[in-house]
Amino acid sequence: MATAQTTWGGAPSGRQRAVAERTQRSIRRRRVRSHIMIGLMYAAAVIAILPLLLIVIHLLRMGASSLNLAFFTQTQRPPGEAGGGMANAIVGTLILIAIASAVGLPVGIGAGLYLAEKRATTVRFLADVLNGLPSIVMGIFAWSLLVKPVKHFSALAGGMALGAMMIPMVTRTTEEMVRLVPISLREAALALGYSRWRTSLSIVLRTALGGIVTGALVAMARIAGETAPLLFTALGNQFWSTSLRAPIAALPLQIYNYAISPYDEWHTQAWAAAVVLVGIVLVISLAARVATRRRYGAGD
Repeated sequence: MATAQTTWGGAPSGRQRAVAERTQRSIRRRRVRSHIMIGLMYAAAVIAILPLLLIVIHLLRMGASSLNLAFFTQTQRPPGEAGGGMANAIVGTLILIAIASAVGLPVGIGAGLYLAEKRATTVRFLADVLNGLPSIVMGIFAWSLLVKPVKHFSALAGGMALGAMMIPMVTRTTEEMVRLVPISLREAALALGYSRWRTSLSIVLRTALGGIVTGALVAMARIAGETAPLLFTALGNQFWSTSLRAPIAALPLQIYNYAISPYDEWHTQAWAAAVVLVGIVLVISLAARVATRRRYGAGD
């Protein structure tokens, strides 16, 4: 009776102590592995954002001195003269983004709705292939289709080339966002007598609008810095021009032309233009984050 009391009601037995020690060692090993993996994740995050930080710091160091009021209000000066700016290139970039959005967003959103509602594996595969197509190939295609027949470069051709690059990105984003909409919403709308197309436009599209807007803004940020398609379509312009049927200036083109020039003043302005271009992309990306927060953070 004394042994039984010692085993069950008093001090733990040897076997129980061994099990407890093994459990403690297992817990310690798991904690060590957990700390190691968390440290590796933090290290990976730092490594991922470090190139961006280094790029931004280097751009500010090289081009911040040229960022002044004249840079945003004046056009380029002749080689060898100090001063000047890239107001025409900034406006041209915004015009090209607007044209690309007018071309790419309706087609991309419509194609995404179609892929979400139908099992169109061929269309999905072709969209993925188009998404991975090099931008210079898209530029050559746009040149042969939009520039060569009319025998002149134009802002409209550049915007349409960028819009074609937006289509696969917006398509895949729209498809994924629409697939996240609960099937019960579709069934409820159909039970109330809505047709399938009206359900898709009035219920499904409205519910997924936040994610679709985010994908559209990300696509706009993606094409804002493209240079190769514009070399074959918009060409660039050193003067003020807002005509859609004439060559137009753009920040990526100005950066390219200034960077390969032999003039130090133009090199400095190229760095400043890169800062502005990164700033435009940053603003669009922040807008995407705000759109996401409003859509998915409303219930927080």
